[in-house]
Amino acid sequence: MAELRGAVFLDRDGTLVHDPGYLHDPADVRLLPGVAEGLARLAVAGWPLVLVSNQSGIARGLYGADAFHAVNRRVEELLPAPATRFAGAYLCPHHPDFTGPCDCRKPSPKLFRQAASDLELDLTRSWFVGNRATDVEPARTLGGLGILVALTSGPADLAAARAMGVPIVADFPLAASRILAPTR
Repeated sequence: MAELRGAVFLDRDGTLVHDPGYLHDPADVRLLPGVAEGLARLAVAGWPLVLVSNQSGIARGLYGADAFHAVNRRVEELLPAPATRFAGAYLCPHHPDFTGPCDCRKPSPKLFRQAASDLELDLTRSWFVGNRATDVEPARTLGGLGILVALTSGPADLAAARAMGVPIVADFPLAASRILAPTR
């Protein structure tokens, strides 16, 4: 049996793209600085790129899951082709204030485990990258490594990442460089 590979699990809004709040219109997609190059470097190196995103705008009735996927397609259109494509995209459409508790909202490991099953990935060899503590906390639960991208993080997320011992980098290109470094 072949050895499973790791992946790079990515938050989307605020990590890869500018977050205007409840991003749902593909025309509003703006990549953050260096994201296209960083994702391309990871893809060329053979890392599967997997989006995992909380989308409370769906629970709030502001847009549907189709809008989430349309935004993802627009992100891919802005990335260098053909190597840079997402291996999968997983979303939690819930918010406890609107839909009650759920078991898929990050930092829950459910969507990551689902992606690992669907895409035959090893979570312990994976990286978890985001701008919020809830994006990188699953790394601890699942045995992978997290990186907090500070460019759009708030003070509480920075403090939480420090408390978890998660490395903090200034921007996405530095996160990609850390993942691609020969030693973890």
